[in-house]
Amino acid sequence: MALPAPTLETVTTIRQDGSRQFIYPAAVRGPFTRWRALVGVLLLAVYALLPWIPVNGNPAVFLDVAHRRFHFFGLTFVTQDLWVAFFLISGLGFSLFYITALLGRIWCGWGCPQTVFLDMVRRFERWIQGDSLTRQRSDQHPTSATMGLRKAATQVVFALFALAIAHVFLSYFVSIPRLYEMMRRAPGENWGSFVFVFLVATALWFDFAWFREQFCIVLCPYGRLQSALIDSDTMVIGYDNQRGEPRGRKGTPDAGDCVDCHRCVSVCPVGIDIRQGLQMECIGCAACVDACDEIMSKLERPKGLVRYDSRNGFSGKPRRIIRPRILLYTALLLLGATAMTFSISTLRPVTVSLTRMAGMPYIITGNEIRNQYLLRVLNKRNTPQHFALTLSGDPKSLRWSGGEEVLEVAPLGEMMRTIVVEAARTEVHESFPVELKVQSLEHRTQIKKTVPFVGPGY
Repeated sequence: MALPAPTLETVTTIRQDGSRQFIYPAAVRGPFTRWRALVGVLLLAVYALLPWIPVNGNPAVFLDVAHRRFHFFGLTFVTQDLWVAFFLISGLGFSLFYITALLGRIWCGWGCPQTVFLDMVRRFERWIQGDSLTRQRSDQHPTSATMGLRKAATQVVFALFALAIAHVFLSYFVSIPRLYEMMRRAPGENWGSFVFVFLVATALWFDFAWFREQFCIVLCPYGRLQSALIDSDTMVIGYDNQRGEPRGRKGTPDAGDCVDCHRCVSVCPVGIDIRQGLQMECIGCAACVDACDEIMSKLERPKGLVRYDSRNGFSGKPRRIIRPRILLYTALLLLGATAMTFSISTLRPVTVSLTRMAGMPYIITGNEIRNQYLLRVLNKRNTPQHFALTLSGDPKSLRWSGGEEVLEVAPLGEMMRTIVVEAARTEVHESFPVELKVQSLEHRTQIKKTVPFVGPGY
């Protein structure tokens, strides 16, 4: 039984009763397919290699949740610096909107992990089970023993691929050496990480084996947002109605260039007919472009019946790249990039806190009043750092003890010291500020912390 023809009123992959309708996209060759395959391999390589590439002694991306330190391409952030993540996350989101206004769903078709992973999954499926027609016939008729074994082998490959992705994902949080150490031990010794990998791999396997394009249609909101993000000058993949209509076989009088071969439909990974216009399900993968160009070449007709263009371009109007929304998006993007750059530039390689010790606010010993403070110094660099401490305040009798004048803090380490500040009781007439200056001896970073010194009645 052939698959139902795509329509604009229904989703091809969902039957009228709401059940799942599987599609069997055919293989396609062409320049866009080759470039997408190359981009996909490069993205997978980047994903797998980032935890291996050292930058300033740490992996290029290492989210060390256990120690609350986060390393991004040589920059180290602690939990107090996570406010910078607002600029990063919002900047990435806004950049996606900006690119969409210019290039349509280029992210969905070329860079989205879901698309990259599914491209690999479909290749595995074709290598093991055969082409799309073979798979379609096997699913519509009783499965032979040979095909049953091939389907089982396909699911094993899907599971291994999902496990590999999940393990690499875990390495972003525990590092490659730690991951290797955990893999050599029993699961019970690191049950939290084991459960994490198992859940991620299970979700990925379910996506590869069954959910697939439904993620883009049902869960991902981006397809629905595109109607608000694009306009008539945005580059999309579409069908040239003026050139292709009316459809007809080769040799049909007054027929357009489209021979109604349905090749563009058979290769579509989301099961739409691009000739029906721009649709929410379209991910912009350009498989239909390569498929149609292949047919046009065989018919000795110009390529580009299905192509990248704007809706104005398809209707014969000039396409504008510079337009009000692009100017507005550019200004907002530059503003956000400037704010993020400035925020990152204000981050220091050391975090210092000075707080009053819990308990009694002050202690009187003879003619002396003592206040105790807890100094915490966090070194965010991967080399030892030395910090000189200087205390200043108004009373001449002010002095301090219990802390070294020079602190050595280990790489990515933290040191806590009790600082005891004393002053003559006769000179303490009111609360006054005490300033502690922490000066790095390796670089010019200088941090000042001010706390109140209190006594009786204050």
